[in-house]
Amino acid sequence: MAPWNTLLERIRPKSYGRRQQVVLINGLAEQAESWFRNRRFWGRFFEVHAPNILVYEGEAIQTRIANKEPITVDYLVQELHAYLTRFVQTPPYHLVASSLGGKVAVEFAVRYPELVNRVVLLCPSGMGDEEQLPVMEGVMRGNMHSVVRSVFHKPRFVDRDIVRYYQTQLSSRKWKTGLLRTIRGTLDYTVREQLKQVAAPTLLVTGEQDRVCDPKTAAEAAKNLKIGHFLSIPKCGHAPQIEKAWLINRLVVHFLTSPKPTATPKWTQLLLAKPTRVTK
Repeated sequence: MAPWNTLLERIRPKSYGRRQQVVLINGLAEQAESWFRNRRFWGRFFEVHAPNILVYEGEAIQTRIANKEPITVDYLVQELHAYLTRFVQTPPYHLVASSLGGKVAVEFAVRYPELVNRVVLLCPSGMGDEEQLPVMEGVMRGNMHSVVRSVFHKPRFVDRDIVRYYQTQLSSRKWKTGLLRTIRGTLDYTVREQLKQVAAPTLLVTGEQDRVCDPKTAAEAAKNLKIGHFLSIPKCGHAPQIEKAWLINRLVVHFLTSPKPTATPKWTQLLLAKPTRVTK
């Protein structure tokens, strides 16, 4: 371990007890594995859960498709609640959500306020704008490079693991069908007004070069939050948890653990964040 890492470990305050729970809710063209640049880091501070409620090739969604049942935000909220009730059972939860997951997180926080501690929304959809889905052109044509260009600000710097991920998904007919049905059932659903009912402190983050969800609309929507914080990240597209992982990893830890969270903490606050334990 590098000397400066050892120093940081020594000066970080330590606490004991059950760690708080963080639930990751992925977006439309993602799976739970899309948090690969974040889970390990956050796992040093929290118990991290990434429920696969959007597995397009999975039995649950394929059964709904076969039965001609819609895949809606309401359905995804129910699936999330069922997962937490069955497998986790240790509320309250911090919700960290990306893109479509933002709609699910907001609805969950409104319906089950007693289960939610704090919320982080990363480039959330459903903020009241007409979502642009250039990613769908790539999906329909099986063009991985088009998919990557639509999501990231600087595609040439995209990790090979991401490229391989999309290559694999685009070759799956079930994945494409599940994705298209989910778009059909969720695209026009907005949660802008519901933001007013979210009681939990909430951080809304956008990328200034987001081509999917308009960052200006998100900034206006953030004003509806009761206890809201907003950050727009320059030179960033629709996936800040991947493109700006270093910042997002530490910003999320700060926001979820600080007694007085902010969207723009000092660098010392980012480096010295410590786990907040449940003391019950």
